[in-house]
Amino acid sequence: MFYVHMLLLLAVIFVGIRHGGVAFGLLGGLGVSVLAFVFGIAPGTPPVSVMLIILAVVAASATLEATGGLTLLVKFAEKLLRKHPEHIVFLGPLCTYTLTVLVGTGHSVYPLLPVIYDVSYKKGIRPERPLAMATVASQMGITASPIAAAAAVVLATAVDNNLDINLLDVLMVTIPATLTGLLVACTWSLKRGKDLDKDEDFQARLIDTEFREALTDPAADKVQTPEAKSTAKKGLIIFLLGIFAVIMVAMFSKQVLPAGVKMSVAIQFMMLTVGGLILLATNVSPKKIVTSNVFTAGMTAVIIIFGIAWMSDTIITHHKSFLIAAVSDLVSVYPWTFAIAMFVSSIFLKSQAAVLTIMLPLGYSLGIPAPVLIGVLPACYAYFFFPFYPSDLAAISFDRTGTTHIGKYVLNHSFIIPGFIGVGTATVVGYFISMAIN
Repeated sequence: MFYVHMLLLLAVIFVGIRHGGVAFGLLGGLGVSVLAFVFGIAPGTPPVSVMLIILAVVAASATLEATGGLTLLVKFAEKLLRKHPEHIVFLGPLCTYTLTVLVGTGHSVYPLLPVIYDVSYKKGIRPERPLAMATVASQMGITASPIAAAAAVVLATAVDNNLDINLLDVLMVTIPATLTGLLVACTWSLKRGKDLDKDEDFQARLIDTEFREALTDPAADKVQTPEAKSTAKKGLIIFLLGIFAVIMVAMFSKQVLPAGVKMSVAIQFMMLTVGGLILLATNVSPKKIVTSNVFTAGMTAVIIIFGIAWMSDTIITHHKSFLIAAVSDLVSVYPWTFAIAMFVSSIFLKSQAAVLTIMLPLGYSLGIPAPVLIGVLPACYAYFFFPFYPSDLAAISFDRTGTTHIGKYVLNHSFIIPGFIGVGTATVVGYFISMAIN
């Protein structure tokens, strides 16, 4: 029956891919109903702690966006990129990675994509080189972010399994690992594809006057905002101080937090506090908060995790003894193979938090050591495999030269090789770092 239930889960995932967004969560709930009423299986436990952390972080990040603080952060990155255009292949991905680490979501990449295109094209650099890597880097930054949903899942799962793992343990591995993977992939990207002046397809399209005129955007040269608003500055300062406070509390949680208060709970009330302080300091409209892009994306993530992770937990809990017996020998000899399982899961589940919510409890049940699980965390990002993630599609649309593309055979697209290099390197490096320090 395990295989029947897994086929049901795969069917839910494939239909979810077709519809996108919250469909994963809604169909996951449908799957739980089928398992309960048709197969007579008791529903598992929904990841409430994870969802609460995501809600708190999203509330704070959305409040920052409503003040204009996120736009101000993007402006700083834009200034850096335009000042050093010759290093765009490295600086573009580093900026998108840093934005994700700071605000906890890869959706912060969108305002920077047209800037990366404009800078690279005007410098004569093939836009595919920085653009494809920039979207990959924005997602690699999730496991390195102290306030991303992925970190919340790790902490919540550790608490549920009585493991002494704190936020600092995770970041000490994921930050150097993902940065190394990013830099290696950027180095490969330096020479990918032909230069524009030697690209026969691009040169042939230049004959079309309309195509040639559309390559540049006159508005890109204009100074969009002569000076950032004071509300944006206040919001950004409070937000960054809030992230710093979370890291400090995580480092000294035993000394700072009241007895019995878990760090996963502390993140919840601290991020709500950050949002509250921004609200009071800037007097931003609550209506703007709930209509922001970050809020919409965050609520979508919560629903996805709610439904699909609940369905997965129901199946895994019901078949736990069978799963342990089936794969315990393999993972006990080769525990790193768990990274492959996470990677494959992520190809279909376009949420790193959802992948970790499903896979980490299974890893603990299989007896995989905590250092191994922390080390292979970067492997939870593999949805670059199919080029249909929103940031990938955005990069394709912003690249007016057409060099960032989906290939004739779908899988030969601009993101797949940088993704494999970046994630593969990060996973290997993370594994060895974690084993060395633990």
